[in-house]
Amino acid sequence: MAPTGIAILGSGIFAKEAHLPAIAAVGSSVVTLKAIYSRSEKSAAGLAADAQSALKLDSKPDVYYDAAPNANLDALLARPDIVAVIVVLPITTQPDIIRKALAAGKHILSEKPVAKDVASGLKLIEEYEKQYKAKGLIWRVAENFEAESGYQAAARAIKEGKIGKVIFYNARVVNYIDQSSKWYNTPWRTIPDYQGGFLLDGGVHTIAALRTMLPSSFKTLSGFASLNKDWLAPHDTINAVVQSADGSHGIVELTFAAPTTSRSERAFNGITITGTDGWLSVNQVKVIDGSRPVGGLRVTVVTAKRDKDGKDIGETEEIIDKETDGVPNELRYFIDAIGGSDNGLGTARGALQDVAFIQAGLTSNGTPINLEKLVS
Repeated sequence: MAPTGIAILGSGIFAKEAHLPAIAAVGSSVVTLKAIYSRSEKSAAGLAADAQSALKLDSKPDVYYDAAPNANLDALLARPDIVAVIVVLPITTQPDIIRKALAAGKHILSEKPVAKDVASGLKLIEEYEKQYKAKGLIWRVAENFEAESGYQAAARAIKEGKIGKVIFYNARVVNYIDQSSKWYNTPWRTIPDYQGGFLLDGGVHTIAALRTMLPSSFKTLSGFASLNKDWLAPHDTINAVVQSADGSHGIVELTFAAPTTSRSERAFNGITITGTDGWLSVNQVKVIDGSRPVGGLRVTVVTAKRDKDGKDIGETEEIIDKETDGVPNELRYFIDAIGGSDNGLGTARGALQDVAFIQAGLTSNGTPINLEKLVS
């Protein structure tokens, strides 16, 4: 089978630092990067040069940008050798680009979040399902936490009953964002025109991880949001209590406003899920492979041991380490779906649940919000 011809739409940090390495990891026998699009020639050409180096290409991918009448986005989308596009653009820019690419008959892998809010996400999803899904066009949302082998391993452990029935859970993400951070110093993040700021852009990752592992969908949320650093407007912190459809419940703490780096470093960030017969945790770790630090996820699974009378007699512990691989995996799954083998990950409706959680956390102000109703 010939490799799938793809283009990257967008030339920012994540396109360079995550998607190019993912394309390299998946391999040229599976995908071929044919073109780069950005609003400006300079940014598109810069990523094309990076791509030639990272992918060891004989020549640079073709460059497309808005001011070129014969080499703009419309011209790129008209190319029959480009079967699919990876959309890595600002949150509020993506929906119209997705619509344009679908109308051109392209399969799409678009970066999370699926939209700036639930209403616009629902509208886009309904358009896709009514007009393009039946034509065989694949649209997946690139939520890399959902595709991480570590979170998938944790989900399997829960499904296999290693911790019994889930009864409660908690997720904690305490981040320190400095104004010199590369993630802050992009214009669309510095002055966000979407709800939640970093909470939407980054917070959906944690919700996606929970959604991937928990056996039941979120049902009701009550929480509070606040702004604690003016330059992280409109909000930088959410604390929420949530109940799942199966009756289990949890606490979710998300902030990008830690006052010092130590507050983040010593926060014990991660996710813990407790069941009737044990518990598991998932934490980010770095493992030294030779002289190279490798980022990954460590899943700790603790199972209660009981005698024939049900008396506790100890516990067993299993450690599962998985190297970070979410972005290459989501690309592999996307290409598989185009070829007719779909594992069900990366759906737009799944990603909409993550946006709904953040939106509810921002707007609840203590009032319970029905998350199932919100996404319906």
